[in-house]
Parts: sequence; structure tokens; C-alpha cells
Amino acid sequence: MTAVSPCAQAPVTTERLILRLFTADDVEDRYAYQALPEVARFLYRPPLTREGCAESIAARAGGTPWSADGDVLLLAVCRAEDPGVVIGEVVLTLVSARARQAEIGWVFNPGYAGRGYATEAARAVVSLAFGPLGVHRVFARLDVLNTASVRVCERLGMRREAHLVDNDLDGDRWGSEYVYAVLGREWRS
Repeated sequence: MTAVSPCAQAPVTTERLILRLFTADDVEDRYAYQALPEVARFLYRPPLTREGCAESIAARAGGTPWSADGDVLLLAVCRAEDPGVVIGEVVLTLVSARARQAEIGWVFNPGYAGRGYATEAARAVVSLAFGPLGVHRVFARLDVLNTASVRVCERLGMRREAHLVDNDLDGDRWGSEYVYAVLGREWRS
């Protein structure tokens, strides 16, 4: 993999957004959406507690190197007009350093839905992955019922590679997932 630190790439700016590392001051903003059952239902886990949000931020605030399986880049997403308020997050996980495969995910406060922020933030992180981070393939796994994330993947030009049926248990509900992906050469063209 590349010797470039993903944290050295932050903040990332787009036309309307700033993607930056989380700080301890972001716990309340993150908790505001991570604690919602309607958000957690697509993440196959219960809503996060305030303490869980704080622990997660503390564990990833400094980032990880980008060299080993499981290394993570977690970025807070803020509107450029209000950089102190976190409206969501994008995470890029190095799943296979040897094969240069990374998984992307995003979670946003529903109060900011429908404005294209998730697509804009994800597009910036995919560009970062295929640029300085040297990734070969970026993929996303999402619940088939999460139609908003399906639309984000499709807007990014990702192809649906798989439909996994009843592959995860979410409490009492079997969840099915789609896998979307794009290769670096496809992204650049």
C-alpha cells in the first residue's frame, strides 16, 4: 500500500462541505444521529450511546496509518458555512492492503437528508482513495432497504456486484445486502 497517511489528507473540502477528523467537541453532534433507531437499523447494530460515540471518536481521532488490513479513516462532515457542526460522517476502511481494497460507508443526520451531502462527501473520499491513498477498488455494502444509500452508490457510478439474501441478522429481522463497487481505472475515466 501507499506510505501516505490518510489523516495527512484531511481536511478535504468540496464545493459545500468540509471533511475533517473528529474531535472530542463533536460527540454531541455525532450522538444526535448515531443514537437514532432509524439510522442504526441500516448499520446492523443498536444505536450508539453518548459514551460509545465518545469512545469511537477517541479511538479514531488521530486516525490510523494506511498500511494494514483494518486501518480506518473516519471523517466528520460539516457544511462549509458552519464548520463547527457535524452533519454526518464518511468512513473508509482498508479491507485488504495487499489487494488495495477499501470499503466506504456514510452515516448522516436525517435532518440534512435530501440535499446531496452524502453523495458529495462520498465522492470526495472515493477520489482520495483512488488518488493519494492508492486504492485499486472501493466497495460499499448496504441494506437493500436503504434506498437513499443505493441512490448514492448509483450517483457515484458504482456498479451493483452482488445481492446477498438474508446474510445478516438485525435483531429479529434478517437483512439482505447489496454490494456496490468501482475500480480506480473506471473512476478516472
